[in-house]
Amino acid sequence: MDKTTTEIFITTALDEGHRLDTWLVEKAGSVTRSFIQKLIGEGLVTVDGAVVKSGFRLKPGMHITVNKPEPVPLSLEPQNIPLDIVFEDQDIIVINKPKNMVVHPAAGNWEGTLVNALLYHCRDSLSDINGVIRPGIVHRIDKDTTGLLVAAKSNEAHLNLSEQIKAHKVQRIYEAIVDGVIKEDSGKISAPIGRHPTNRKKMSVNRLNGKPAITHYTVLERFRGYTHLQLSLETGRTHQIRVHMASLGHPVTGDTVYGKACSLMDTEGQALHARYLKLTHPVTGERMIFEAPLPDYFNRLLELLS
Repeated sequence: MDKTTTEIFITTALDEGHRLDTWLVEKAGSVTRSFIQKLIGEGLVTVDGAVVKSGFRLKPGMHITVNKPEPVPLSLEPQNIPLDIVFEDQDIIVINKPKNMVVHPAAGNWEGTLVNALLYHCRDSLSDINGVIRPGIVHRIDKDTTGLLVAAKSNEAHLNLSEQIKAHKVQRIYEAIVDGVIKEDSGKISAPIGRHPTNRKKMSVNRLNGKPAITHYTVLERFRGYTHLQLSLETGRTHQIRVHMASLGHPVTGDTVYGKACSLMDTEGQALHARYLKLTHPVTGERMIFEAPLPDYFNRLLELLS
């Protein structure tokens, strides 16, 4: 278990009305507001024993408990892991990510990640805006989701791509097989997504504390008990497609977190593939469209369903 240090603060009359997150930045010392917000979001900060939101307003006499995980000594190793490179120049690199590859290191996955592979392939040519653990990483896809992902090789490219994503100018189009038959030919799911109220490792449709999330879907083909979909994201919340489809009663096939394992074959997780990526080159301004063919496991599942 990771070691943590615990600090307890007691508010006074001078603290009344202050936001919890900004107040803690001043009290905790040498931490950023985003770090404090992360601790709060993960339930590591309590007020009188209760988990609250970052914007919680303080009153005198409250007991604030902060559990800070001790930093993990970090030394990321470049690893010679084969990459399926769709496009590369001096500014960006577009990868077709395989299954069972985590995008960046985290607890339990310090090796074998896409970042380890990029460090070997790109050497020193990766942006450092996201820090030591996530060099070059502008956006992520889940470990068992396959398909397209763009990484930045310079800070200029990283900032530009981040702004494009924030302004919804990067199009990410997925294909998935979901459980059950969807009757509508197309639809829009608009439901906020936030941390699951009881399982901190999961996300859920959370209308009280979630952030806005919008997914569009179109039926490509229907089978007995399954539907093949194309999906596009307006937002990029963690596990968005998986949570939204599960909320409709049509979890992504093979998704053992939000649904169940596939009974027809071992899909090694969710049958979800980032097929198309459309963006504007951050330096040249050229509009670019990338495609990653459906992986073998996905095609095998479609054959079994046909």
